[in-house]
Amino acid sequence: MSKRCVGMVMTIIGISAVAAGLGLSGYNLWDNYRAGIQADIALDAVVRYREEREEAVAEELNETQETQSELVPDFEREMQMLELDNHRYIGTVSIPVIDVALPVQGNWSPDLLKTSPCRYIGSLYRGDLIICAHNYDNHFGRLKNLLPGDEVIFTDVAGNDFRYTVVELKILAGTAVEEMESGTWDLTLFTCTLGGQMRVTVRCDLLENDAP
Repeated sequence: MSKRCVGMVMTIIGISAVAAGLGLSGYNLWDNYRAGIQADIALDAVVRYREEREEAVAEELNETQETQSELVPDFEREMQMLELDNHRYIGTVSIPVIDVALPVQGNWSPDLLKTSPCRYIGSLYRGDLIICAHNYDNHFGRLKNLLPGDEVIFTDVAGNDFRYTVVELKILAGTAVEEMESGTWDLTLFTCTLGGQMRVTVRCDLLENDAP
């Protein structure tokens, strides 16, 4: 093969590689945008439900104090879920320092994670909740920027706020399932690193909650 032919082949290969790279980058940007839109829609729906519920309970309290018990979480049972568009949500998580506010689904699967963060295991009320999410920039992609002392707020579907402080950020292997699930932290958040082999893991301790 002549040098000219070799040069043409190498040029074609180079152009193909660049095109493939641009295509992958474009897909990642689109997927990140799509995930953000879906999470925002779900977040608005959960917040609207809580506001409507709080208004209804407030009206009932004007007539009788007995309905106040509806706001008290039962720490011995499973978390209440809100079903919206075939997804079941247990509340919202917000992390002010990295400008994150997202709905959290009650169960997890690869498909569910494309919409929003999901409960991996545990319960908010028992103090062993673990939440996972994709590393989309508008999901948990900025989790790696958190520092000890940063605030994390989880609000259940009844409107009770649980405030946490970050105490540890650690990178765990994707196979370190036992280490991820063990420990005495009240709340754990985790997501994949860009390569997908490791897990950015944030451990949090409960500061307070506003449940009656």
